[in-house]
Amino acid sequence: MIRHVAALVDRQFGAFELGVLAEVFGLDRTDDGLPGFTFRVCAARPGLVPTTTGFAVHVEHGLDRVAEADLVAVPSWTDRPVEPPPEVAEALRAALDRGARLLAVCSGAFLLAASGLLDGRRATTHWRYTATLASRYPQIRVDPDVLYVEDGPVVTSAGTAAAIDACLHLVRAEHGSAVANALARRMVVAPHRSGGQAQFVEAAVPAPGDDDLAALVAWVQGHLAEPLTVDDLAARALMSPRTFARRFRAATGTTPHQWLLDQRLLLAEQLLEQTDLPVDEIARRCGLGSSDTLRHHFARRRRVSPAGYRRSFRAGVAGA
Repeated sequence: MIRHVAALVDRQFGAFELGVLAEVFGLDRTDDGLPGFTFRVCAARPGLVPTTTGFAVHVEHGLDRVAEADLVAVPSWTDRPVEPPPEVAEALRAALDRGARLLAVCSGAFLLAASGLLDGRRATTHWRYTATLASRYPQIRVDPDVLYVEDGPVVTSAGTAAAIDACLHLVRAEHGSAVANALARRMVVAPHRSGGQAQFVEAAVPAPGDDDLAALVAWVQGHLAEPLTVDDLAARALMSPRTFARRFRAATGTTPHQWLLDQRLLLAEQLLEQTDLPVDEIARRCGLGSSDTLRHHFARRRRVSPAGYRRSFRAGVAGA
C-alpha cells in the first residue's frame, strides 16, 4: 500500500512535474475522507536544486527518505547521455528490490533507464524523447504513443497532463475507483484516462460537429448494459464506421472499441465497490454479457478477479 512518497530530484527538474506529484500526494485531504500520504522531496545533495524554468527549490531531505518510501517518483531528468550519480542509481535499485513502486514522469524515464531499471520492460516518455530513449536503450520496449505504461512495479508516463493520469492510475490501483474519482473531482480533472490513449490528439478543441460526439458519449454512458457495437455507435452518430472511428480517435485519443470497454470496466469497478450485486448481474449491467467475460477483462486489466477487487476496495454497500 502506498503511504510514503518520495519525489527524487537531481540536476535540473521540471517544476510542473514536481507540482503534479505534490498535488496528488502532498496535500492533506483526509478531512474529505481521502487517504493521506507523507510526501518528501529528496536529493542526493539537499539544498537548492534548480528547475528548468529559472528558479530553484530548496530540498530538505536526502536519500534516506527514498529508503523509507513506498513510491519513489522521478519528476523529470535530462535526456542527455549522462550517467546518474551512483548513489542515486543505487537508491532506486534498492527501492525496487525491497518492493517499492517507481514512477517516472516525462524524461524521468531516462534516469530509470540509465539505472538499468527499465531493461526488458515496456516504458514510455514524452513523445519528443521516445525515439532517443529507444535508440539509446534498445533493451527497453518503448511505446511512443501512450499516456502511461505500467510494467510490474514500474510506471512511466508522458509529460504534463499524462503525469496526472499516471498518478490517478496509481491511486486507483491502491485505493479503488471511488477514491480516485473523488480525488479527480477535487483536482477538477478527468477521473480516468486509460494509459493506452494516444499522447497526441489531432483536435486540441472540438471541431465543428464534435458536439454530436459529446452527445453520443453521454448517451452511451447511460446505456452500457445494451449490446452496443462500434457499428451501432457509428449509425447513431450518422457516420460510416470508418469516418466515425477516425473522428472518434481524433477527438478522444483512443478507439471507439477501447473507449467502450474502458467505460464498461469502470462501471464494473464502481458496482463492485459500492453494491452487493452478484458478479453475473454486474457483468450484465456493464454490457459484458457474462461473469466469465468480466473475469477475463479484470484479469488483463487488474491482474485480479472481480471478487478479489471487491474485497480489496469495498467502499460500502449501496444496495441493488
